Amino acid sequence: MSKQTKTASQNTKSRQVVAVNRRARHDYEIGETYEAGIALVGTEVKPLRAGRVNFQDAFCKIENGEAWLYNMHISPYEQGNRYNTDPKRRRKLLLHRYEIERLRAAAEQKGLTIIPLSIFFERGFAKVEIALARGKKLYDKRESIAERDREREALRQAAGRE
Repeated sequence: MSKQTKTASQNTKSRQVVAVNRRARHDYEIGETYEAGIALVGTEVKPLRAGRVNFQDAFCKIENGEAWLYNMHISPYEQGNRYNTDPKRRRKLLLHRYEIERLRAAAEQKGLTIIPLSIFFERGFAKVEIALARGKKLYDKRESIAERDREREALRQAAGRE
């Protein structure tokens, strides 16, 4: 018997994007991306759902066979009182063993960095999209800005003609 193909409605994931690291795409050349769960404490979930998160300077490290996310600031929950944790504590990323090994090898051998791109909720679980990235040089950033400006100008010209 042949496998049944999923319909379009079954393929769509219910993703609620909380925050996007726009600076990452400006400062880095993005390579391979992964989707990882985040181990959170109870009082971190509500501020995260409200979008009270800053991960502009966040990065990931592989330590002792585990993936950790550093410098992601989740604002303390107002009603959390003594249960609130340090807003910038390191958080464990939930990945498969082979994914962690692949990330570790690429970061060590190729000189790549592991950075978070976005945070979202999927089926009620907090997840982060991480990527292997290489830092851009200043001239690469200027080139990206110039290319974006050219595209914007071309769209303006096209809109003016119609």
